[in-house]
Amino acid sequence: MLHTLNKEYILSSANSGVHEKNFHFPEKILQFGTGVLLRGLVDYLVDKANRNGVYEGRIVVVKSTDGDTTEFSSQDSLFTTHIKGIAQGELVDQVLINSSISRVLQSNADWQAVLETVQQPALQTIISNTTEVGIQYVPEKIGASAPASFPGKLLAVLKERYDYFQGRANTGFVIVPTELVVDNGRLLKEIVLKLAAYNDMPAAFIQWIETDNHFCNSLVDRIVPGKPRNLAEIEQQAGYTDKLWIEVEPFLLWAIEGDEHIRSVLGFHKTDERMLITPSIVPFREQKLRILNGSHTAAVPLAFLSGLNTVYECMQDEYMRHFFHEVILREILPTIQDTCPQATSFAQDVLDRFANPFIAHKLISITFQESSKMNARNVRTLVRYYHQYKTIPEYMSLGFAAMVLFLKPTRVEDGKYFGMRGTEEYTITDDNAAIFAAHWASYTSVLQLAERVCADEKLWESDLATIPHFAETVAVHLEELMKNGVKNFMQLQQQKN
Repeated sequence: MLHTLNKEYILSSANSGVHEKNFHFPEKILQFGTGVLLRGLVDYLVDKANRNGVYEGRIVVVKSTDGDTTEFSSQDSLFTTHIKGIAQGELVDQVLINSSISRVLQSNADWQAVLETVQQPALQTIISNTTEVGIQYVPEKIGASAPASFPGKLLAVLKERYDYFQGRANTGFVIVPTELVVDNGRLLKEIVLKLAAYNDMPAAFIQWIETDNHFCNSLVDRIVPGKPRNLAEIEQQAGYTDKLWIEVEPFLLWAIEGDEHIRSVLGFHKTDERMLITPSIVPFREQKLRILNGSHTAAVPLAFLSGLNTVYECMQDEYMRHFFHEVILREILPTIQDTCPQATSFAQDVLDRFANPFIAHKLISITFQESSKMNARNVRTLVRYYHQYKTIPEYMSLGFAAMVLFLKPTRVEDGKYFGMRGTEEYTITDDNAAIFAAHWASYTSVLQLAERVCADEKLWESDLATIPHFAETVAVHLEELMKNGVKNFMQLQQQKN
């Protein structure tokens, strides 16, 4: 019979790494969000620091959505973190029991308890991940019950803290949103101040928000697939049941804009050099956007049309593995090395991450808004590459051509566009699908099609047809893909390499 993961079981187990003292550390962090990213990254780092005797603090979690919290309470908020993947070319397979969470409160049912948590002097940090939609201004009055929006909840929490400590200096928080929004800390602060003004809150309180609280821009990067599909089988091997079990990749990055004060409050950074507190996170955002996201966008249409279905399958395919290496190391990396000091090591990490056999990242899901992603992630790289080398990047231009082919509709129904991969139909989920459909419907030659797509400033930041030979290169690739078929084209290219 399997045990249930809880305090009693884990304290009786040898080599769990969890000790009685872990359950008595003071609550130092208020965390909005129970999602797997926070548990697999932030909570992992806090637990690691606790294990090393560095931080000795626990996390109060606020479940922002409706629904009970019994999954946590029934397990004394313990959960398993299973690290699986490739790091420096080596297989990683490690199981840890995380004891960083003290309790989980439901924002509506337990709102008074949420407010009372900030009366603790030791609680100095607020962390959130409420999805990108969470950091939006919602004009609402702050009253006795839980506000609807996350900024509203944060404002109410800050007001409780201010009132309880009577506005004394040095009683504010370090606030670190992890939502994937550019300048998330700055944006959250602006919304909270705007909401405070909407609620006619005292000028002294607003001044305290501005001067005594530190809103930090941050960037998180870790793939957390979450609960494994074969959980029952894994539980049999582990000897206990865990409804909160999560899988994570070995790689992680958490870059936070901050100074020495931020470093002292976020003391759990000391046991993992991948948690960086730095004056600017712009280089880390740039390397993630260009290398990780950009290579995805460049490669996926080609890989998908060839018959592959996941990123891992790409890394098992000889040509696509070569494509990823070339587009990352030879074409993207040289354009950002001067401004992103850690880009070279990050690029190698990305190749390891793509080769992770435990993560099935579907290519068709990555093609969501493919053309907009191409514009945001790769157009600037194309331009930089040309300015540096006075030539066209071969693999990025091939990826661009494959994108044009991927966005060729074979059927339109009820405003939805569909393409064909062999005999299989797929949905084109791209807001610019109608623009590409119009270009495909009216071309007289492949070169004309490529020139029109490249010159369409509704799609790109600039007229890409003005880059010498870019449209012609795209046309050559596109014609070969259409003539030979994508899979045969890749086989021919592999023979040349």
